[in-house]
Amino acid sequence: MLFLVAALMLLGVVLGTVAHAPLTVTGALAAVIVVWLGVFAVRERIGRRRRTSAH
Repeated sequence: MLFLVAALMLLGVVLGTVAHAPLTVTGALAAVIVVWLGVFAVRERIGRRRRTSAH
């Protein structure tokens, strides 16, 4: 329960910051997050292929 409260508080802080940040800064940070998630997804997919082909 405390984790949920902390997550909601953090989300509120982040959304409040984004609301006051310039659009270019928000877009740049969103692009960084998209690239980060894309790299993570590719690494996970490669890792799963290696595990399933080895067995």
